[in-house]
Amino acid sequence: MPDNHEGTPEFLTVDEAAGLLRVNRKTLYESIRLGQVPGVVRIGKALRIRRAALVESSPGKGRGPDGRVKQ
Repeated sequence: MPDNHEGTPEFLTVDEAAGLLRVNRKTLYESIRLGQVPGVVRIGKALRIRRAALVESSPGKGRGPDGRVKQ
């Protein structure tokens, strides 16, 4: 698996992604469950998150309380 950014792998574990985003891992799991996190891949029971999708996504973009995509 090629590394793109300073030794960080292309796919991160939930713990690694939570550290990168500086959020609690439970918060990240809930955001994943709600479909608010881009680049999530499920491999069996394991979750992996594309680092580039996290870095490139804009904070605040996603779905609002009414379920519509924010502009």
